[in-house]
Amino acid sequence: MLGKCKQPNQATLLFELMLSDGLSPTVDIYTALVGAYASSGHFNKAFSIVNDMKSIEDCKPDGFTYSILIKSCIKLQCFDMIELILNEMLQSGIEFSAVTYNILIDGYGKAKRFEQMEKLLTEMTRSGKFIPDIFTFNSVIGAYGGCGMIKEMEKRFDDFKEIGLEPDIMTYNILIKSYGKSGNYKKMGSVMEFMNKRFFSPTVVTYNIIIEIYGKAGNIEKMDEVFLRMKHQGLKPNSITYSSLVSAYSKAGILGKVDSIIRQVQNTDLVLDTTFFNCIINAYGNAGDIERMMELFSAMEGNGCKPDNITFATIIHACRAHGMMDTVKNLESTSGWKLIG
Repeated sequence: MLGKCKQPNQATLLFELMLSDGLSPTVDIYTALVGAYASSGHFNKAFSIVNDMKSIEDCKPDGFTYSILIKSCIKLQCFDMIELILNEMLQSGIEFSAVTYNILIDGYGKAKRFEQMEKLLTEMTRSGKFIPDIFTFNSVIGAYGGCGMIKEMEKRFDDFKEIGLEPDIMTYNILIKSYGKSGNYKKMGSVMEFMNKRFFSPTVVTYNIIIEIYGKAGNIEKMDEVFLRMKHQGLKPNSITYSSLVSAYSKAGILGKVDSIIRQVQNTDLVLDTTFFNCIINAYGNAGDIERMMELFSAMEGNGCKPDNITFATIIHACRAHGMMDTVKNLESTSGWKLIG
């Protein structure tokens, strides 16, 4: 947890406290400490701990230890270090696992390093030890689909089907999002029909994807239709759903619909988040209703939602546009955030 909170030094203090209490660390505890430093980008320290582990008989680094390092490198875009980690694994006699391949394939795919992704996929398949699974399936088609490479996505979809892999709900969501983003609404609809035939019920995530796609395309009528269908099917809209609706209505200049969404949300037990408040604040800011915008800003803090850079940038931009420089100066001094330009 300290590692996830980017507090590796505190994690070390806890580790040392454990030692002073006479408790012996395990491989998992050492690995957690490695992850704490690696996730914060302190790779020298992380590798130093791995080297320390090698000298302890019962705490030698294993595949999971190296997987943590690989994940951190991918997350921080430090791809040049991955080769070093893989070589060290081989020298230590630690074989790749299906998990290792999947982490790498997913990471390279999201980074649009398709050549390396395909190389690893081929290596995985030819190894004779590992068979691509649904995680591999979704990572590869998601990588291509997310970049609008529809032909490549469809080819890989067929390839995976040929080796006996069956799509899951995440696969269908990826296809819907990919077709929608590329403007191929016919194929997007075909996927929905296919899901119904195979008794795959659309989830909240599925509907959120479609609502966002139609909203960004400015097709308000279709977006509203999908939203209504979502509710009729008994699915509970979440903050992402409402944020997409507000953004679309704001862009279309239909402020009355934004009011309607706010009333709907107030009559639910939905826990509002910063993203939703940013959307409604932006809607009223763009419409020039500064008074309402500031009311929502106050309501945001009253709901326990912490304003972020987007919040302050939105409000400062709107206030500047209306010559409210005193408000701008006050916000800049209290938030420590300044809008450039």
